Amino acid sequence: MWDLHHITWELARLMLAATVGAAIGFEREAHGQAAGLRTFILVTVGACLMMMLSLEMEEIHRHLAVDQSVVRLDPARIASYAIASMGFLGAGAIITGKGSVRGLTTAAGLWLATGLGLAIGAGYLIPALFAAGISLIILYVLRLIKRVFAHDLFTMLTLKYHGAEDPLDHIRQILKGHRISIQFINYTLEPPSNLMTYRLRLQSKDTVIFKQVIRSLSETEGLQEVHLQEGEVP
Repeated sequence: MWDLHHITWELARLMLAATVGAAIGFEREAHGQAAGLRTFILVTVGACLMMMLSLEMEEIHRHLAVDQSVVRLDPARIASYAIASMGFLGAGAIITGKGSVRGLTTAAGLWLATGLGLAIGAGYLIPALFAAGISLIILYVLRLIKRVFAHDLFTMLTLKYHGAEDPLDHIRQILKGHRISIQFINYTLEPPSNLMTYRLRLQSKDTVIFKQVIRSLSETEGLQEVHLQEGEVP
């Protein structure tokens, strides 16, 4: 039978795992991620419980002699399956867009939360809390620093002109004025309607205000339609 001290220690580890998961999950929740507060709490508490169960199973069967029993227990077996199965939940948090992949930080956070829960369940408290502190610094502080630096942005710009002379030079000047470079140009002509369609792959910084770019392009003669979408990262 468990004594009161043992029960308290077991429950305290579960509560600590829930607290650590909540701290990380709150940041993800505030960042608008689908895997947020509740998900991270469930992951850390579940991982902690699995680790405690794994250790308890080994302790229950510890009295069985190796040469007299076929029972073989590995305390790390349940933990290893918990880490492996976390890949499925992490994959669900990743969203692949046309030009970027989002959710990698959340997936990595879920993987970390599993490790923290396992470490707390094993009684490895100080390293687990230190790792949790580092992760919180990374999530909160580095996200603010990241905003200071401009990042490359790749977009696809589609322009349709009707009955106008070749406006390509004018388009180049406008884009150059906004510090946008053209990686390649593809254009098609529809002879009956004399409609020319330009597709331009652009590279710029995320500080560029494309609303102003479109406003400048709309002043070019013969423009019928403007379409801007996220481009694939080369």
